[in-house]
Formats: sequence, structure tokens, C-alpha cells
Amino acid sequence: MDEKILGVLDAYHEMIDKERNSPREMPPGGRDGGQDRRMRAVGPQTGQLLNIIAKSLAAPTILEIGTSFGYSGIWLAEAARATGGRLITVELHGYKTDFARDMATKAGLADYIDFRVGDAVQMISELSGGVDFILLDLWKDLYIPCLEAFYPKLNPGAIIVADNMLRQGDEHVKAYGRAVRLKAGITSVLLPVGDGVEISRFEPN
Repeated sequence: MDEKILGVLDAYHEMIDKERNSPREMPPGGRDGGQDRRMRAVGPQTGQLLNIIAKSLAAPTILEIGTSFGYSGIWLAEAARATGGRLITVELHGYKTDFARDMATKAGLADYIDFRVGDAVQMISELSGGVDFILLDLWKDLYIPCLEAFYPKLNPGAIIVADNMLRQGDEHVKAYGRAVRLKAGITSVLLPVGDGVEISRFEPN
């Protein structure tokens, strides 16, 4: 990675470390627009894993479901640039997308990202082409609705990575883990990287 990208990742890492290690200074969190200021980023290990997997694909169409403040998008956009692919990233709140776009511009990666703002399930349903790589990382009760929306759009060999799969006591992630494994053509494995990632591959019969 070049120096601009590394500099942006370092800036993100400072924000992530401050959020995780300074609970008294935790920014406000919530689901409504404008109030949620928490990074909730995947972290460096998961980011690097995403980058490695995405780089194994040839000119992939990458779909990130849950832009948030753009950390994972840097890893994915760098992979898109390296492979001749493109990242589509969807987010409900415009202020998060604005921050992510600014950081991507600083990293020199904005030209490889299609930022979209709105309802994730609806935007997935409206995609005109197939997808080769998906990062699923938004509110967990939306994991299965998103799965149902993107499953018909998976290209052969597509890879899905769902984050936070080892979150204790979250029935939504457990339900997603069961649901994705029941889909025809899907093979899947749960890995203890970061907060747990379910990595699935689609190969139609």
C-alpha cells in the first residue's frame, strides 16, 4: 500500500484505539441519523483479511453493506484498485458517507468507490449487475433481509464476509449463520478473526 493509504489507515487506527480504550470519552451511539458517532470498525486484522480475500478475485464487483465511517472501505477499495475492480458501498446516513468519502479522497481511492445512501435492502435489490464479494456489517437484525436481497445477485465464486459473528448473546448473528449455510450452493466457515467472521462462498450446482 502507498503512503497516502497508510496515512489514512493510521488516522483511523487512532480513532479506533481512542474509542476502544477510553470508555469515558465514548462518542454517542444509536441508530438514528446524526446521533451515532461510534466507529464500530472491523479492526486491522479483519481489514487485512478482507483485503487479501478481495485481491484473490479478478476485477471483482465488491459490495460493502454498511459504509459507516469508511474504515473497511479503504481496505476494500485498495483491493479494487489493485485488481481492476470496483467497490459499491451502501449506508443509511449521509453524514457517515460524507466522512468516508473525504477519507477515501485523502487515500487516493475515491475514484474506485461508488457511494450510495439509503435503505440497504432496497439498494441491494436495485443493483443491476452481479456481485463477486460482499462485506456484511450493519445492524444485525438486517443480516438476513440483506442475505435474501443479495443472494440472487451472487456471481459464481462470490465470497461473502459477515462481521461480528462471535458477538455473545446476539441471536441475529446466530440466525444469519444458520440461514446462510442453508442456501443452495453455499459453503461457509466461521473464523475467530476480530469479532468473528463468517466467510461463505457461492458456487451454483
